[in-house]
Amino acid sequence: VAITAGEYKSYLSMSWSGNTDFSRNQVPKQMQHVQVPMMFYPVHPGMIPMMPVEQQGTNPGDIPEPVVNFIKWLQHYISLNEIYHVENMYEDGFYKLSDYYFKDKPWPSPEAVQEILEEKDEHSIFMILYRELYFRHIYARCKPTIEHRFESYHNYCDLFSYILAPDQPVSIELPNKWLWDIIDEFVYQFQSFQQFKSKSGKMNEEEKIMLRDEDDVWKVTAVLNILIQLTEKCNINLQLQAIEAGEVVTEELAGEFGMRPIYRMTGYFSLIGLLRLYCLLGDYHMALSCVQHIQFKDKDMMSLVPACQITANYYAGFANFMIRKYANTIYLYQHILGYIQRTKHFFQNRSFQAEDINKKNDQMLALLAIASTFCPLRLDESVNQQVKEKYSDKLNRLQHGDMTVYDDLFFSGCPKFLSPIVSENSSSLFGSSGPRGLQLQVFKSEVDQQRLIPTLRSYLKLYTTIPISKLAKFLDMDENQVRCCLMAFKHKKEVAKGDGGEQTTLDIDFYVDKNMIHISDTKVARHYGDYYVQQIIKLRESNRQILSRVMAAAPPQ
Repeated sequence: VAITAGEYKSYLSMSWSGNTDFSRNQVPKQMQHVQVPMMFYPVHPGMIPMMPVEQQGTNPGDIPEPVVNFIKWLQHYISLNEIYHVENMYEDGFYKLSDYYFKDKPWPSPEAVQEILEEKDEHSIFMILYRELYFRHIYARCKPTIEHRFESYHNYCDLFSYILAPDQPVSIELPNKWLWDIIDEFVYQFQSFQQFKSKSGKMNEEEKIMLRDEDDVWKVTAVLNILIQLTEKCNINLQLQAIEAGEVVTEELAGEFGMRPIYRMTGYFSLIGLLRLYCLLGDYHMALSCVQHIQFKDKDMMSLVPACQITANYYAGFANFMIRKYANTIYLYQHILGYIQRTKHFFQNRSFQAEDINKKNDQMLALLAIASTFCPLRLDESVNQQVKEKYSDKLNRLQHGDMTVYDDLFFSGCPKFLSPIVSENSSSLFGSSGPRGLQLQVFKSEVDQQRLIPTLRSYLKLYTTIPISKLAKFLDMDENQVRCCLMAFKHKKEVAKGDGGEQTTLDIDFYVDKNMIHISDTKVARHYGDYYVQQIIKLRESNRQILSRVMAAAPPQ
């Protein structure tokens, strides 16, 4: 049967579209007699009887046929820069095959894959990308050995050298989701290695010797240097500044590399990677400086990858939280928690994403509960309901003066901190609790300073003027201590405003005139009428657009 190349390609793309059960009856008639070589025939994993785990090996002959087909098709589409097909195979096929055949075991070894593909160069870009998937799967589903950690690091070095070393941009293109996962996994594996290295007491002597011999592997300076080089290669900060100013990004501004999607998106995702890494190291001002030109909006570049958007908002909010800009934290977390609430149905069918996103959601709710007590801004109704449902008991304990709740909420919401220097005697630097305990001490010092502010605020709301001596009796303190508390109240109120100076973080303001405190109510009455007028205008505009479309579609009389 004579068929066109376009019909054949259309049929192959249909095989990975996810809308076909791959039965013979659904194949178009003109395609049923086409003899497609079985080694290249895309087979859905659900149509293949599941092989017992003990029978699966990493030798080429032991690899399930759908996996062989998947690897060959992935190499084929990557070589042709067929982004659409690569994206479908990566986001759908890879994870389905992992769940079906490799739920608790590694994918076929790179050596076996190299033999299947008859690939002579083990450092070809496809083999580098396959090893990236191979090691990432081991980290996610198995327990990586120290050899896996070393080999994965060297593979990342090969991958980034392939991107950064040439004088001309590379020709390969990858989906945004894969590029984000590469950067995200790179930072995660560095974090995992630092935590592994800090537990030297549980290592055997052979592992300790290997760590000493490979001292340059997963070094913090090397990881930071790679991420910074990726941002500089494409001039991503200059591009973001131009976008922020409403200008068009030109080749003169971005450079030859910056105009290519793989460099632009890798550089952008590296900024988020630096934000995360600096937060883990406790350098919050440096973390926020990395994303100072990023606009945390739904239409920003990060919205192309939801996991990136959630990660960026979480770490940016946490950095603002630790430098006491609670209003910024509340703004970021309200925005992203609402986004997760609206799109949670999208992640429910993707278990590999749902677990991480649910964890981030709970962490942000815990930090938001603390931030809203230090900076009482009005929360969105849906977000406020989530906080109450998740932490209602702890919030009640806070109102009764239980300060230990702050520790619990902080540990629930904070990331796993790292030390830039890890040695066999790391415990001597940070004590038995490690870097996490050190960050908790910093946070508890803030809690001690904020401890009396809610009580002080509750008394001030009852008066328009009150003598300091009278307030001192209420608080069971002397007058000098009350003056110190009032100064601390003023200072915390200003700091908590964050970048939006026009925001009112408290509903009262005051000043002290000699021994008298003058209080004013700064709460602005909500203009409900304006809200209804805006909604009426939107409704009329929607009706006008609908009517114009109906009239345009109506047949002429």
